[in-house]
Amino acid sequence: MMLRDEPKFPARRTYVVKFRSEATTSVLCGRLENLVSCKQSEFASARELFDLIARDLELCDLASGNDA
Repeated sequence: MMLRDEPKFPARRTYVVKFRSEATTSVLCGRLENLVSCKQSEFASARELFDLIARDLELCDLASGNDA
């Protein structure tokens, strides 16, 4: 068995997604929060939400020295 240097679910990749009260299945809007960095970003569509997550994951990888 090989031991991993990093946990399968690292804490720096933990998020809370809060949806606004007017959000619907066709129009997602709300706020994404990274629980470790406390960074908060608002989104107005599903595409923006996925882009925010992707960008934050890239920054996490750069900060930890991992290649994405």
